[in-house]
Amino acid sequence: MATDPPRCARCPLAPDQRLCRTENGKAPGFCPTRNMPDLTRQSLDIYADAPGVGEFAHQASVQEAEGYMHRERGYEKARGCNTRIEEIMAFSQKMSYRRLGLAFCMGLRNEAAAVERIFTSRGFAVVSVVCKTGGVSKEHIGIDRSRQIDPGAPETMCNPVLQALVLNRAETDFNVLLGLCVGHDSLFFKYAAAPCTVLAVKDRVLGHNPLAAVYTLDSYYRSLK
Repeated sequence: MATDPPRCARCPLAPDQRLCRTENGKAPGFCPTRNMPDLTRQSLDIYADAPGVGEFAHQASVQEAEGYMHRERGYEKARGCNTRIEEIMAFSQKMSYRRLGLAFCMGLRNEAAAVERIFTSRGFAVVSVVCKTGGVSKEHIGIDRSRQIDPGAPETMCNPVLQALVLNRAETDFNVLLGLCVGHDSLFFKYAAAPCTVLAVKDRVLGHNPLAAVYTLDSYYRSLK
């Protein structure tokens, strides 16, 4: 293991000068490209040997490139041209996925209905499951009334493990997450059998656009620093 843990987010080099982007590029002391060649080799073995992983990675990279227009003009002039939901559908078609799972939050039920309509209009079969499925009380996981959203009424727990099990039984090809809470999404990823992607994450304050706080870190959200 390298002495310095990877801190790629702190890399001071311009992208085209980095070792991870250019064969003879530079690398700070914490660079995993320089310090962990054994893991690079291990990852390549996985792409080569693990069933389906190489093709999945190939099609994801093709999808990445197709998300840009004007590529013939060079990297600096290429411009994005597909929305996230369009990319999910295009990638699913590349992988011949026909049965999509949609795991969504009750708070985004209207959005889930719209997403399901979009997916089905493109010929996908959709299996959708809401976070409250199962109807289990929060008391089952040790939440008393004082720690509920509404202390004055019974509340059903979010059950991402059950959401995953429901989609597993439905034998979905590809699962799409829509607005699951922090932590709940983690449990869904852990127990889902099919590959997963995220259409949108939950941000109750910023209209499900969490990067708005990052973009305004030097102004309105300076208190985060």
